[in-house]
Amino acid sequence: MRVDPTLQGLPPVLGRATRVLILGSFPGEASLIARQYYAHPRNHFWPLLAASIDAPLTALPYRERLRQLRANRIGLWDVIVACNRRGSLDGAIRMAERGEVGRVRRAAPAVALVCFNGKTAARALPAWRDAGYATLALPSSSPAYTRPFAEKLAAWRPIGEFLRLAR
Repeated sequence: MRVDPTLQGLPPVLGRATRVLILGSFPGEASLIARQYYAHPRNHFWPLLAASIDAPLTALPYRERLRQLRANRIGLWDVIVACNRRGSLDGAIRMAERGEVGRVRRAAPAVALVCFNGKTAARALPAWRDAGYATLALPSSSPAYTRPFAEKLAAWRPIGEFLRLAR
């Protein structure tokens, strides 16, 4: 029996002023290779978030995207920080190691809203809600989730609305 190697996720993008945390499931192969969140060119994450917060994220190099996220008080991480997986599909994840709510609370004490990018990530929603966070389950930005972009965007827009109200 072949055992897939354990993959390590990407480090969290968090700051003391982070108000909104977006949690994915676990980075796909393209993201792990690039060491960048949502690096697959067909993933809708950056266009969805750009439209939600009215910032030109898709036109920026990755480092600038992260700077813009921090400036807009948005953090990124994944609910799974390590796992065994062949390929990029969430359904292939085995032996998942979960991220800690306490780590976020220490690194980003101002987080008030935790969003979950897709169904796999949203399985962790109860733990975050029980820890006292407002939560929002979002449709996946993955190209494998084939809902129309406009439908996804309607569900993602509350991120920008929350941040505008939190000023």
